[in-house]
Amino acid sequence: MEPVISHIEITVRNLDKAAFFYDKFLPLLGFSLEHRYAAAIPAHDKHVISYEHPRLGIAITSPRSELAAEPVQRRRPGALHHLAFKVESRAEVDRLYQQLLEIGADVVMPPREFPEYTPPGYYALFLRDPDGIKYEIVTY
Repeated sequence: MEPVISHIEITVRNLDKAAFFYDKFLPLLGFSLEHRYAAAIPAHDKHVISYEHPRLGIAITSPRSELAAEPVQRRRPGALHHLAFKVESRAEVDRLYQQLLEIGADVVMPPREFPEYTPPGYYALFLRDPDGIKYEIVTY
């Protein structure tokens, strides 16, 4: 078996604010807004916006009403620490860095080599969404 992730759903505090960011961020990674879908699921107290790509679906969802004011803490047990997208080359990491700056993304670490990470040649940048959810663009 080859492990393949079908989709991931990430809870955000403010769906409208998050969608404004993801509508700009995910197309840089090859997602088309033609495959963006929104739904309300009252039985689960949630709204969801999904971005579908042939290789991966990413959805953002509203929190339960009683949890909406809680801050995101990526070191909390059960939380998503960060999500990394692998690209083909350092040039692609650098290109995406420039595009992230153009869309006003919160880049917390510009591209550089991380010799403390494995494998050798680990070259990455890190950014955060409006809730502080951390993303990485990496090649090695």
